[in-house]
Amino acid sequence: MAFRIVMAKLDVNKPVENYEEKFVRIKYIKCVRENGYYSINDISKLLINRNMKISFSPPDMSELEVQEVCEAIRSGWITTGPRTKEFEHLIAMCCGTDKVVCLNSATACMELILRILGVGPGDEVITSAYTYTASASVICHVGAKLVLVDTAPNSFEMDYSKLADAITEKTKVIIPVDLGGVICDYDKIFAAVEQKKHLFLPNNEVQKAIGRVIVLADAAHAFGAKWHGKMCGNIADFTSFSFHAVKNLTTAEGGALTWRNISGIDNDWLYKQLQLLSLHGQNKDALAKTKLGAWEYDIVYPAYKCNMTDIMAGIGLAQLKRYPEMLYRRRQIIERYNEALKECNVQVLEHYGENHSSSGHLYLVRLLGKDMEFRNEVIFRMAERDIACNVHYKPLPMMTAYKNLGFDIKNYPNAYDMFVNEVTLPLHTCLSDEQVEYLLSNFVEIINE
Repeated sequence: MAFRIVMAKLDVNKPVENYEEKFVRIKYIKCVRENGYYSINDISKLLINRNMKISFSPPDMSELEVQEVCEAIRSGWITTGPRTKEFEHLIAMCCGTDKVVCLNSATACMELILRILGVGPGDEVITSAYTYTASASVICHVGAKLVLVDTAPNSFEMDYSKLADAITEKTKVIIPVDLGGVICDYDKIFAAVEQKKHLFLPNNEVQKAIGRVIVLADAAHAFGAKWHGKMCGNIADFTSFSFHAVKNLTTAEGGALTWRNISGIDNDWLYKQLQLLSLHGQNKDALAKTKLGAWEYDIVYPAYKCNMTDIMAGIGLAQLKRYPEMLYRRRQIIERYNEALKECNVQVLEHYGENHSSSGHLYLVRLLGKDMEFRNEVIFRMAERDIACNVHYKPLPMMTAYKNLGFDIKNYPNAYDMFVNEVTLPLHTCLSDEQVEYLLSNFVEIINE
């Protein structure tokens, strides 16, 4: 077939009849632009790569996960139970904290702790303009005022020089975003908080015990990351992790909340409050009710339903066993990406440094000097070659929901500049070395044309 195609031009408007022709046609279109023809070597290369379909972020599942889920099902206990409790214990050990609560999402984790902190109407909560909606929507859910801070110039992190200015006597919480698995500069965040400590007016006993604006890390991307020798989960006052299907470590859906010890606040009490909020305000979970004669329970207040199940925790337990090697593989891929792109006119997220180590969740690339149209064309052309790319993120002030709240992207120029030429390459542990090289060769070729 390949030799026949070499002898005659393809009709690019004709439907693709088979997989080989698809790849040849991609190369042919490029050659037409160059007013030339492809070579036999080009065709051979394309045919070799015909199985190089690269998804953006598929879950990395093994037989170990299958076994854990099957064991959960065979046990007869599939909702919150012993596996969830074990998963919580192991996450606490990983993060170096005394307690962890596992829920059905990172979003639930953030919202529930805001409610326990007594955050509500009349209060203000600060987060970055450059993030996913979950960082901000939870603020709206509890009725507080959302305050967005622009990123610093040429940075995906919020502008710490503007953070202190955004803190008022109404500010109760700051939600920094550990984007892509890279931990924020919490020294600067806490410095801003201390600078405005005199303005802080606590609403409840937990706020009073902390005595300043509370730092709640949106670490949805950052499980396993380190910063100045500390594990993510033990840096901010509270830390929310995501175990969604696209995350490094997944439970299909799910999340976990960790916290540092608070003087005057009992960790068991705090854990109990989170359990109450996640189980309809019921003072006994299903596991506790299984004890003989212990059927009776009370509803303390009308709360929510967002617990993690043992089936989800079973997946997580298997993932935890594999997680060190998964982090290592992510680092290998990132270092190969960095090496391949070092001569290109791009800016990439710095995952590893002297004082920090990322979880390696996302590989963000800025195409310097390029605009949104060029970025979108790159994504389209990568898709033509069966390589899925993404964008992280479209700033919140560009979204309809936040426009309706009165936010205007014109007030967040740095976030906009980071967005217009950003493209995220696939980065996951299902990538083979061959796929990595195929991806890089195509990406470098496309951005340099």
